[in-house]
Amino acid sequence: MIHTDTQQLADKLSSARLVLNQAGQGHVLEYYDQLSIQQRVDFLDQILAIDWPEISKLILSHVQQKPEFTVPENIQPAPSYGPTPTAEHKQKYKKAQKLGKELISQSKVALFTVAGGQGTRLGFDGPKGAFPATPIRHVSLFGILAETLRKNQEKYDCTLPWYIMTSPANHRETIAYFEQNGYFGLDPQTIQCFPQAMMPAIDPTNGRVLLQAKDQLALSPNGHGGALKALSTSGALADMQKRGITQISYTQIDNPIVKAIDPLFIGLHAIDQCQMSSKMLPKAYAKEKLGNFCLVDDKITVIEYSDLPDALAEQTHDDGSLVFRAGSIAIHLIAVDFVEQLNQGNFGLPWHRADKKVACLDQPDPQQPNAVKLETFVFDALPLCEHSIIYETDRIEEFAPIKNADGPGQVDCLQTSKLIQTQRAARWLEAQGVAIPYDQAHHIDAIIEISPLTAVEAADLKDIELPQKIEPRTQVLL
Repeated sequence: MIHTDTQQLADKLSSARLVLNQAGQGHVLEYYDQLSIQQRVDFLDQILAIDWPEISKLILSHVQQKPEFTVPENIQPAPSYGPTPTAEHKQKYKKAQKLGKELISQSKVALFTVAGGQGTRLGFDGPKGAFPATPIRHVSLFGILAETLRKNQEKYDCTLPWYIMTSPANHRETIAYFEQNGYFGLDPQTIQCFPQAMMPAIDPTNGRVLLQAKDQLALSPNGHGGALKALSTSGALADMQKRGITQISYTQIDNPIVKAIDPLFIGLHAIDQCQMSSKMLPKAYAKEKLGNFCLVDDKITVIEYSDLPDALAEQTHDDGSLVFRAGSIAIHLIAVDFVEQLNQGNFGLPWHRADKKVACLDQPDPQQPNAVKLETFVFDALPLCEHSIIYETDRIEEFAPIKNADGPGQVDCLQTSKLIQTQRAARWLEAQGVAIPYDQAHHIDAIIEISPLTAVEAADLKDIELPQKIEPRTQVLL
């Protein structure tokens, strides 16, 4: 047995040396002789999981030279469906709402959440999905989505499977977190977690991949675009097909008020026979840090806020409204057969370069960017679609991301998210005739939380006994 294990290790080492030397990365094994047997096994597995020929190509194209974004010649603002229908679309919205509810009721829809991040930027030790996010109960981001699924399954008498893309850094912790919380009342058989692929960080001065330690490559996730490939390689796509799922609701973990299961959006996407569709917000100002939905050669395309020329970003109509107003908030619907189609042949989304500070063996605490990270973006699949729509949603209804730690003037943090959560709850209650207290600055003078188990949309409150008014400076949980 010992001989076999020793031979297997020798064979792995030989394979690793071959691929590394062919890629010009032989330095990776510089400290191999200093490692324990277990460290050697784990390190060789890590090395052999990397596509080294692809790394070599990317070093030539994205590290040794810095790709410059070229502004397309023909950029137009992308059209979108409004949150309420125009006169010509009233019947279409009605049919879409009905179709969306039917697809949900028939268990044709699954939730797919990208949750590979750690809570480090928020000062939280653990997977970002475990971060407590609600104003009163302090329910975690995972917990909120779980409650949303439970409520929708109850409303539509259906099964809504949940696929969660983790990262190697938080995969085990994420699974343990679900186990510790009893899967939040969901059937464990309907939840599947899988880690996304990783890419080594690369030194821009010499094209060498960096080591985090003597027995570890400096790795980072391959971007949310890797989600479309991971669905296939993880077996999640096959599981969806086995269950009869036709539509995937794609969300990121950091937005606690996302309408993860939206009948109208699902219906519009299905009626128009779209492969991938997106929700947008009207940008608050010209250079808001949201990707811009544009039409490039009649294909919906996202152009990063940093790449859209100021002249276009600041262009306005006669009434002062932005021409390029549609901001991307990372909420998509994706057809299962489109994901299958993308994963046939040599599928690959375009790679993007990011210059970052990466702690590594040679530079444990870099003060300046010392590495190139390579990643793909899920929205780059949009131009590959035959049909795609954009649906406009409302900031208070659906966008309260938690990306940053609280601080003076900080945005997209826990504090701003809690305020928006209260604003949405107040709006829903006012629609049912509940009096809401406001202070002199017209800020809501209370903290209100509505559990998704109570309501996932304002209409769910119609049959619930509600207070006539909310008292000032109180906390109210429904």
